[in-house]
Amino acid sequence: MDGRKKIRLKNYDYKSNGYYFITAVSKLRENIFLGKEYLVEVELKDLQSKTPGVNLDYFVIMPNHIHAILILQNCDLHLGEIIRRLKAKVSYSFGQNVWQANYYEHVIRNETALTKIREYIINNPQELLLKFDNFYK
Repeated sequence: MDGRKKIRLKNYDYKSNGYYFITAVSKLRENIFLGKEYLVEVELKDLQSKTPGVNLDYFVIMPNHIHAILILQNCDLHLGEIIRRLKAKVSYSFGQNVWQANYYEHVIRNETALTKIREYIINNPQELLLKFDNFYK
């Protein structure tokens, strides 16, 4: 046992059709994506185009993490394998491992939750800008 806290739903099939909100954070929360967001975006879109049954709904790339809503529809891969592949592709693009060991996921169970999470993703960069703006005052 590696000592990490178990954060997945017990007895849930992460290949199930549906919407999944994921957050992946950079190693040591470093702002490694700042100015290089396009590298992550390319790999997100490539993952979608090359992985049958995976679609990208909403996403945002922040300086040290990403938020995304993935839609699985008759996908042969578990969510964990999809995220593993994404992290590997992004790390390869950067020429180094850029990720923390795990990721956060939330199974989106209804339209209300989906709407709230989409709003969160849309507003996340604006909240960051407000924090920076207040920092310099």
